[in-house]
Amino acid sequence: MKDFIAVSDFSSDEIQDFLDLAVNLKKEYFKKGNKPLFKGKVLGMIFQKPSLRTRVSFDMAMRHCGGDALYLSPSEIGLGKRESIADVARVLSGYVQALMARTFDHAHVVELAQWADVPVINGLSDYNHPCQGMADALTIIEKFGKKSKGLNISYVGDGNNVTVSLMHISVQLGWNMTVGTPEGYDVNPRAVEIAQAIASKTGSKLAFVRDPHEAVRKANVIYTDTWTSMGQEEETAIREKIFPPYQVNAKLVSEADRDVIVMHCLPAHRNQELTDDVADGPHSVIFQQAHNRLHAQKAILARLFGVA
Repeated sequence: MKDFIAVSDFSSDEIQDFLDLAVNLKKEYFKKGNKPLFKGKVLGMIFQKPSLRTRVSFDMAMRHCGGDALYLSPSEIGLGKRESIADVARVLSGYVQALMARTFDHAHVVELAQWADVPVINGLSDYNHPCQGMADALTIIEKFGKKSKGLNISYVGDGNNVTVSLMHISVQLGWNMTVGTPEGYDVNPRAVEIAQAIASKTGSKLAFVRDPHEAVRKANVIYTDTWTSMGQEEETAIREKIFPPYQVNAKLVSEADRDVIVMHCLPAHRNQELTDDVADGPHSVIFQQAHNRLHAQKAILARLFGVA
């Protein structure tokens, strides 16, 4: 197991193994602290985009397990501009034991992995967000139990990179997924093909609709994300006219299962895609979800390092 680039690169059993390990590492952390599994190891963290959760959760994951992390800002590397991606990968492979990259272009992460001699983790790209997907799944399992096959996961909003990883991990774990998006903002077609192939093996059902009310019917989980992601700022005015019907508010939540949980990967633009009363209300798990980035990523790192 060399890299962690996409949830769909792994089998259902491997994904479950990651999650089982994350559960154990989280329990260990809160009971007596994690063992120094990462002693002598350094994670190089390459950032093209600003970050709160990705940077802090990876940094703390390394520290909690006895390792260290090195932050590399966009101005320091200029990935693919100041220096070729291949050269960056080969140079850093001699300094650190793993790399995490948070990029705009998915091809940059793939190229890093191609040339690096150490494991490469996709901390986010324009195609997907696999570490977020792992934290999402961990949160859902904590709420509904490990035997959660058949859950109904509903995503409403922009069919973006977060949607891709949520969709892939949902079908791998036997959950049904309904995606509600406006026309022109659908999920990456290739990602849908991959999800359908996985679903044919696991028995999950996939549906893609336009009506957000139809999307959340019988939902056990409602998930949303910002209407305008980083790099799309010039589209903000147009998107703010298109997406209001997809706002996750109290009325929409009331149309789902009575015990539905509401998720958001954060940062949230409050009272746009998600209203305050829902974000801070009894159905919300957005902060548990954010905190689970830490524990899911410990499991990913441990498997890549081969220490657990």
